[in-house]
Amino acid sequence: MNGFEPSVVDAVIKAYDIRGIVSEQLTVDLAKAVGAAFVRLLGDAGKTIVVGEDMRPSSPALAKAFSEGANSQGADVIRIGLASTDQLYFASGSLNMPGAMFTASHNPAEYNGIKLCGVGAAPVGQDSGLRTIRDDLIAGVPEFGGPVGETTHRDVLEEYAKHLISLVDVTKIRPLVIAVDAGNGMAGHTAPAVFEKLPVKVVPLYFELDGTFPNHEANPIDPKNLKDLQAAVLASGADLGLAFDGDADRCFIVDELGLIVNPSTLCGLIARNELQRHKGAKVIHNLITSRSVPEVIAENGGIPIRTRVGHSFIKAEMASSGAVFGGEHSAHYYFADFWNADSGMLAALHAISVLGNSDQPLSEILRPYDRYASSGEINSRVADAKESISRVKLVFESRTGVSIDYLDGMTVSAADWWFNLRASNTEPLLRLNVEARNEEEMHSICDEVLSIVRS
Repeated sequence: MNGFEPSVVDAVIKAYDIRGIVSEQLTVDLAKAVGAAFVRLLGDAGKTIVVGEDMRPSSPALAKAFSEGANSQGADVIRIGLASTDQLYFASGSLNMPGAMFTASHNPAEYNGIKLCGVGAAPVGQDSGLRTIRDDLIAGVPEFGGPVGETTHRDVLEEYAKHLISLVDVTKIRPLVIAVDAGNGMAGHTAPAVFEKLPVKVVPLYFELDGTFPNHEANPIDPKNLKDLQAAVLASGADLGLAFDGDADRCFIVDELGLIVNPSTLCGLIARNELQRHKGAKVIHNLITSRSVPEVIAENGGIPIRTRVGHSFIKAEMASSGAVFGGEHSAHYYFADFWNADSGMLAALHAISVLGNSDQPLSEILRPYDRYASSGEINSRVADAKESISRVKLVFESRTGVSIDYLDGMTVSAADWWFNLRASNTEPLLRLNVEARNEEEMHSICDEVLSIVRS
């Protein structure tokens, strides 16, 4: 295969996946070359690859091209068709095969991408394969002299749903009403298969698969995209609301009062669930989750492990430490019994299990896990991220009782508050997260840091 210009390849190879504007950056020719390069990267582990795709109009053609590229290098391909990303991870794990998922997650309709994983849903990022694939794409993937592979098709949706339900105590819960906003994404495909097996009434929002996202962005981390779900919860009297992103690997929750639940709060709840089953186990949290998360882990006899932000770091630490669960403030939740992969639907089932096995409303159940005031992520466009961080450091480093670490960006901590400043991997942005004992102190720290960053 002919090589691609470095600028073309570097525009789509990201830290954790391949992503870009369809036709302009991510083309069928590039997807075919990625399929071929992926097989070369895998070696003997790449004899068969499982491939899934989301509901974006471009996904079928890109998945087909990738499969042809893999076949051209002698690998067989099993296409599972429409799938959520965690459904692809299930296929990779249960079939013990590497996989490729065609999705751009929460990105706008003009984007698409490829999430790659090794055997057993092992992560493939810059340091675990993407850099090698990049080099092959630029040099040109050599022709394969042996016989080409074959592509077959298989539906794993029912197996996926049964497996998730087998991992959580949800079969004997009290009847619940659940509002679910699929955002026209892949939860519209997976949620019916999972929830039809439970004693729940589903109030569906935007279950129609539509990669143009006609109702709102499939990005529930932005509160404006949760307004319809909040209204549906209140109007229907639902016990809780669930919102999924485009590829359904993330889940956000709204309680029965219509209030958005902090992802760190759900992280603490799931950690307690898992520690009840695995006494004294390790649980991972990234450095911008709430302080309540390591507190809850320790209170329930677990060992908290703090990591950098990003799924490749979480998954690597899950594998090396033997942790049973890992959580991120971005609502990615990772499970040891799900091949250390993240699953929005499995996180939702944990919340449903706790609620359905209790006579309390969700807001009361979650109250002990919601202990601090947090800012959420605030982005600032800056000319020089390092220089901006240095200016903030100069202001805070001499204060009594303050400590600073650089695990990921800069984290400044005091007894009653902390904040983290991190540079974006892809944009000239600084990302700020602040947490404090109360709202007043949180806003005070937030305003002070932003005044320095944006001066």
